[in-house]
Amino acid sequence: MPIITLGELIDLVLMTFFVGYIFSDMIPVRRENYDPLLHYKSRFDFEALKFAVMATAPAIILHELAHKFVAIGFGLNAVFYAFYRSSFTLILGIFTIISKLTGFGFMFFIPGYVSIAGKGTQLQYALTALAGPLVNIFLWIGAWFLLKKKYFTKKYYLLLVLTSRINMFLFIFNMLPIPGFDGYKFFIGLINFFD
Repeated sequence: MPIITLGELIDLVLMTFFVGYIFSDMIPVRRENYDPLLHYKSRFDFEALKFAVMATAPAIILHELAHKFVAIGFGLNAVFYAFYRSSFTLILGIFTIISKLTGFGFMFFIPGYVSIAGKGTQLQYALTALAGPLVNIFLWIGAWFLLKKKYFTKKYYLLLVLTSRINMFLFIFNMLPIPGFDGYKFFIGLINFFD
């Protein structure tokens, strides 16, 4: 069986465009030749979509793939699914689209998740849960370091700022010990392992 199936690859691509679309008008895009008349002429802004994908997708995709690959490394079965594969996450996705279209302003959605099955130890499940947030902390610190040391061109400044902030948020948010979150799975797994 391949590490990533065709179905998972399709889900990753569709999730990437969905996340890009959701954030495409929330993330400011620096343009060299900005013409406001052309900006408002079209409802679809490819540059904004591309920038939103570059700023958000790596944080989400690498987070979920870390869960998948660590689980596989422990001999567990792990499959990535985009939000529309579960009724709960599909409802959140629809709410997010409605919120974006109506300008409601509050969005909470789960763009993708990894389903894990098999017989593993509590420690293996805890480390699998921790793998996603660890990717986010590495991306957060990496972007912060590049910004601090100014190892970038002016063109990438905003992208690095957003990468740092998005990954900081995802790390902190995912590590909350709330049922369903990675932090809860990690802490419960550790408690059960040492019990």
